[in-house]
Amino acid sequence: MKYIRGKALETGEKWAIVNVKEYFDRNKKEFGLTESSVQLAADALQMGISTVRRVMADYRRDPLLLEKPPKPRGRPNYSIDSSHEEIVRSEIRNANKNGQYITTSSIYDLIMEREPEANFHRATLARVLDRWGFEFGKGKRSQHPLEKDEVIALRQKYLRCIRANRNSNHLPIRPEIYLDESYVNKNHSNDFIWYSGEDGPWIQKPTGKGERLIIINAISSQGWVDGAKLVFQAKRKTGDYHGQMNAQLFQKLFCEKLLPNLPPNSLIIRPITPLIITRYLLVHPLHLPVQKTKYGIG
Repeated sequence: MKYIRGKALETGEKWAIVNVKEYFDRNKKEFGLTESSVQLAADALQMGISTVRRVMADYRRDPLLLEKPPKPRGRPNYSIDSSHEEIVRSEIRNANKNGQYITTSSIYDLIMEREPEANFHRATLARVLDRWGFEFGKGKRSQHPLEKDEVIALRQKYLRCIRANRNSNHLPIRPEIYLDESYVNKNHSNDFIWYSGEDGPWIQKPTGKGERLIIINAISSQGWVDGAKLVFQAKRKTGDYHGQMNAQLFQKLFCEKLLPNLPPNSLIIRPITPLIITRYLLVHPLHLPVQKTKYGIG
């Protein structure tokens, strides 16, 4: 028998140690051996002296201890098998979707129906749910406000207009130009950088966000429209960046930068319909076909 270090001893191996050790106890004088019986048994079985002493100590205390199965080593198995994860995930999602109240007790009952012989505590189930990626938090008492029928109808109308401008390959028949504005602060940058722990970060960022810059541009499937970009500093510090645009500024951008650089027969599309464009078109009709919607102008 060759002993494998780190492996738990089986019952037969423990009795073998006892028998070999007692054999040397009985015959050590007859064989003229000077070493201890423990050392001789360890050498004969190719194992450590401490292992032989531990087994013999259990044998002297209670021989039935040798019949006790070895304790499993390493990380113990989870009390709740991962095979239940899919059905639990489905149950939680369906309950959330239907607005039903779901608790640890209801999930516990679900698992016990599938595996009546399972034995685990409800606190263990809570830790397992956390390991599976679920969270326990406060539910919402009200749903998100629904859109008005008028808004839904206008969106459908807009989508029909866009669809009418597509051929059988879903490609635009007339060039589609998307126009919008956004903003960025002058000192905007990433807060996280790589640096040496000994030297510390060398880059010193400004304390404030800096001036707000308004950016307006137009884009098509071919890329940015040449000459349509406009960048200027916001004059007001409060309010949304949409409020920084006035009729005079937009009219100048629309007529001097955008229209001269558009392909013929183009569709101009914006996320929302600004009153500035609507009023301007009523006074100065364009030679380009124009269609006004809630969500865009074509």
